[in-house]
Amino acid sequence: MTFSRNMAAFLTLFLAFAATAALAADPETEALERAGLAEVTGLDPTIRLEMRYATTNNFTGRAVYPSGRCFLRREAATRLVAVQADLRALGLGLVLYDCYRPFSVQKTFWELTPDRGYVGRPVERDGKPVSGSKHNRGMAVDAGLVDASGAALPMPTDFDDFSPRAARSFQGGAPQAQANSRLLAEVMARHGFRPISTEWWHFDADGWRQCPLLDLPLPAAR
Repeated sequence: MTFSRNMAAFLTLFLAFAATAALAADPETEALERAGLAEVTGLDPTIRLEMRYATTNNFTGRAVYPSGRCFLRREAATRLVAVQADLRALGLGLVLYDCYRPFSVQKTFWELTPDRGYVGRPVERDGKPVSGSKHNRGMAVDAGLVDASGAALPMPTDFDDFSPRAARSFQGGAPQAQANSRLLAEVMARHGFRPISTEWWHFDADGWRQCPLLDLPLPAAR
């Protein structure tokens, strides 16, 4: 009986070690972490993800990410956790639509929508990226609000609506949607995320200029 218990304990430890080793052996995740990025839900699993580019529900009509995992530069991810804490005190939370985006995906987006008002133009020099989106630096996030049950709150438009109604200066639409957008922008700004004029969902993290453009692939789903 003692031998059986010892063997069971050994197998449990072995399987736990094997599972940990399998996660640690993920080369894409390791490369992102070496570059200074962190998985947001690893820091706060209460943040809801709806990573649209891992689905067909986006302006390309196809999945361009291998998984719906969200990575940001660690400093930006840590600030986002603070945003979530502030929202939680109000009975609300974040939903994230896009985080770090590889430069190669940025090139695909530009080919489909070559409009600088909505897509950062990807530029390479000597085979290296020199200009693109803050998403390529892991220093931009696309976000919305959810209630305590995880249901999305009304916003001026759906995510990736390339129309004047998505602009922060747009005065029409439902008053509650506009109020939700303002609240999101206020809490995000409190923690160093700056909105852009054309997209209510897009926020750039302070300090993005010091972070390099990256073309590291996103990892597959766990």
